[in-house]
Amino acid sequence: MRDPWLNKTTANSTSTYTPTMSPVMDKTINIIMIIVLFVTLVSLGCTMEVSKIKHHMRKPKGVAIAVVAQYGIMPLTAFCLAKLFKLAEIAAVVILICGCCPGGALSNILALALQGDMNLSIVMTSCSTLLALGMMPLLLYLYCQGFSDLQNAVPFVEIIVSLVMILVPCGIGIIINAYRPQYSKIITKVGLIIMMIFIVVSFTLTNIGIGRVMLTVLSPSLLAIAALMPLIGYSFGYVLSAIFRLSQSERRTVSVETGCQNIQVWMTILKIAFPQEVIGPLFLFPMIYGSFQVTEAFVLVVLFRCYQRFTKKEKGTSGYLRPFMTQEKTWGTNRNKQE
Repeated sequence: MRDPWLNKTTANSTSTYTPTMSPVMDKTINIIMIIVLFVTLVSLGCTMEVSKIKHHMRKPKGVAIAVVAQYGIMPLTAFCLAKLFKLAEIAAVVILICGCCPGGALSNILALALQGDMNLSIVMTSCSTLLALGMMPLLLYLYCQGFSDLQNAVPFVEIIVSLVMILVPCGIGIIINAYRPQYSKIITKVGLIIMMIFIVVSFTLTNIGIGRVMLTVLSPSLLAIAALMPLIGYSFGYVLSAIFRLSQSERRTVSVETGCQNIQVWMTILKIAFPQEVIGPLFLFPMIYGSFQVTEAFVLVVLFRCYQRFTKKEKGTSGYLRPFMTQEKTWGTNRNKQE
C-alpha cells in the first residue's frame, strides 16, 4: 500500500511539502510506541473480568446501545466532517481511522469521575476493543466508498496487523487478572503513568523532527474537526442512551465511552500503515485531538460536579426549612381549633 500513497504524494505538486524525520528519530518513536502500547493494553486487559462481561451479556441492552453508539456515531461523524471540510486524501483517511477506533482506557477514568456505571464502562471498552478487529476494516471500507480517491488507498492489511497486536496484550492482561489478580492494580497504575509519559516524550520528539511545518499542515479545518468530534460523540452518546431509557449513570457512561477514542491505537495504526514521508506531521494530529478530547471531558466533569452541588444545596435547604413548615402548619391547625 505504500507505493500508491508515495506516487500520489509526489504527483501532487500543489500539496504541502512533508519533510521526513531522521531514521534514528523515526525508529526511536516506533520502539517507544510499541513498548507503550503493549504495557497500556496489558493494563487495559487487567481491568477486564470475564464474569462482568458475562453478566452484561445476559442483559445486553446497555452494551448493545453502547456498541452501536461507538461504531455508529463516531465513524459517521468522521465521514460527515471529512466531507464538510473537503479534506485531502491522507487527512480524510486519518480522520476516518480516528472515527472507527475503539474506546480507550481514558473513558474508564472519566466514567469514574462522572460517577458512571463502571462495570458497563469496562465491558464497553473491552467489547469495542475486541470488535475492532472486524469493525474497523469493515467501516473503513464502507465509508471510503464515499471518497472517489480512497476506495483502494486504505492499507487494510497493515491495519488488521495493528489490531491483532492490540488483542494479544489485552489477552495477557485478562489472564493476569484471572490468575494473578493481586498484580492487576499495580499494572493498571503503571500503564497509566507510562501512557502519560509517552504523550509528553512522543510530542517532544515529533516536534523536534517535523515541528517547523506542523502548523502549516494542521490547518484550521483539522483543528475544528479535533474540537467537534469528541463533543459530538459525548452529546449523541448521551442522547441515544436517553432515547432507550438507560439510567442516568449508564447515560453518562455511554456518553464518555462514545466520545473517547483510543489515541494509542490510532497513532500505532498511522505509524505502521503509512510511511513517514506520507503521514508527516499528521502523525501528531491524534495528540492534538486527544487534548481537545480531554479538555471537553474535563468541562463535562466540572459541570456535572457543579450540578451535583447545586442539587444537594437545594435538597439541604428544603430539608432545613421542613421543620419550620411543619411547625407553621401545626400553629395554623391549633389556631383554627381555638377559633
